[in-house]
Amino acid sequence: MRLLLFVIVSVVLMTLDQRGQQLEPVRNLVATVLYPLQYAVNVPVAAGNWAGENLASRKALLEENGQLRQKQLVLESRLGRLNELEAENRRLRALLGSSDKVSDRVLIAELLAVDMDPFSRQIMLNQGSRDGVFIGQSLVDADGILGQVTRVGPFSSTAMLITDPSHALPIQVSRSGLRAIAVGAGSVNLLELSHIPNNADVQVGDALVTSGLGRRFPPGYPVGKIRSIERDNGQPFAKVLVEPSAHLERNREVLLVWPASERHVDDALPSLSSPNTAKSGRKADG
Repeated sequence: MRLLLFVIVSVVLMTLDQRGQQLEPVRNLVATVLYPLQYAVNVPVAAGNWAGENLASRKALLEENGQLRQKQLVLESRLGRLNELEAENRRLRALLGSSDKVSDRVLIAELLAVDMDPFSRQIMLNQGSRDGVFIGQSLVDADGILGQVTRVGPFSSTAMLITDPSHALPIQVSRSGLRAIAVGAGSVNLLELSHIPNNADVQVGDALVTSGLGRRFPPGYPVGKIRSIERDNGQPFAKVLVEPSAHLERNREVLLVWPASERHVDDALPSLSSPNTAKSGRKADG
């Protein structure tokens, strides 16, 4: 009887609602009362969907950003050498092929630590001997030469920047072809050309590149530009200061470059020597 009563009431209510919409106010009241409950039940599902979409999108963007930064660093490094290759091709025509000047094998390394000694310019990298890194390997960034590896461990290595007082680098003036040695001045962003005669063909603004002598540094990489020249008739040599092209104090990633022959030249070649270099123990290329 109870079931029959409920069935009859249900049929009557459905008939009234179907023909005259008599229960619309009741339906609206019930929907209003139940809305907070429906919203509360749906909140965990909506929050889960939002979190999943946003976290997945952030992870994908971070991975894509990292890949693009690495590709940009490699491309900008190779692009920075095109100006020197163009000048060299004008001077030497077909004597030197561009295929021998551009190294295709590079490795991206990140900085782990920076030596805080004010009289030293050294950094630690997250690549070591297990990655093929060797003593004497060149470091570059998108704008030029940074330095060379001095110590290698299985998982990390230490590199000396070109501004370190113990570092020496064979260079060449792009405009005149003059060869010289650029030594670290110990300053954050300064090099000095040693033993430059007062009558040497150098000018403020001249671009300097690696000469490749000694085979430690690949030839043609930008080194810097001459900032100032002081000529004293009472001295045999001029004081030439150079501003490096590379961002020595701002890089977080660097490129480790293999020579064209991919030989570990540090064990095979004698050290480059000069009167000042031999006394101060500078690490020169080759």
